[in-house]
Amino acid sequence: MTVVGIVAALAAEARALGLLHDHSSGLKALKDGSLLALSGIGSDAATRGAEALVAAGATALASWGMAGGLDPALGAGTIFLPAEIISGAGGVLPTAEPWRERLRAALAGHRPLASGKLLTSAHAIAAVDGKAAAFAQTGAAAVDMESFAVAQVAARHGLPFMAVRVIVDTAHDALPASVVAASRGGQVQMGRLIGSLAMAPGDLPKLLRLAQRYRAATRALAVVGRSGLHAPPAVAVAPGLTAALAVAAAVGVRIS
Repeated sequence: MTVVGIVAALAAEARALGLLHDHSSGLKALKDGSLLALSGIGSDAATRGAEALVAAGATALASWGMAGGLDPALGAGTIFLPAEIISGAGGVLPTAEPWRERLRAALAGHRPLASGKLLTSAHAIAAVDGKAAAFAQTGAAAVDMESFAVAQVAARHGLPFMAVRVIVDTAHDALPASVVAASRGGQVQMGRLIGSLAMAPGDLPKLLRLAQRYRAATRALAVVGRSGLHAPPAVAVAPGLTAALAVAAAVGVRIS
């Protein structure tokens, strides 16, 4: 039996999954038997969450939540099922194609779907010109701050990996400085956000526009949550392949 371990940075992203109760490991248990780690923002936090899921018995790993758009064609609320996760240092790790295709088939009738490369960045890409530069340099259609780390943990343990991301801020949207400041430390701090807005009231129109994007993204995550992650059946991985994946994860290279 496959036990999917899901890493979500924020509780707001995880609500669409339908939490059931706390697991004995301190993780969250979902109605379908999946386990959830609420990791906080960033690669280090995501690595810890993913490793905790593996220790608790997860046999497949998924990165879940929202992402920023880099491809101008992607609108807010687009469900993004990446084929590859890339790091800022140039590492490339694939998602599990059979799993991705099952998800795509389950979601095809609901709303816009996209695939391609997902960039994991060490920091938020807030400016429109920064997003354009990242798109031109990497070819990634979207950006987050956790998925490559989760993919590395999956590779080290020889587990199937999938990322499910929904576009919130588009390539045309600059993230307000107040939002970036409020996100430091791994969680969004409402008090810090209010304080930053007081210092920069000009951010308010951008924040209101971002709130509209967030509502669209939340609705899209709910669609995926209702459809389920449709995990692949348990797959036995040859020891030699497990070792090769572990090396690839350590150095951030592609295995083809």
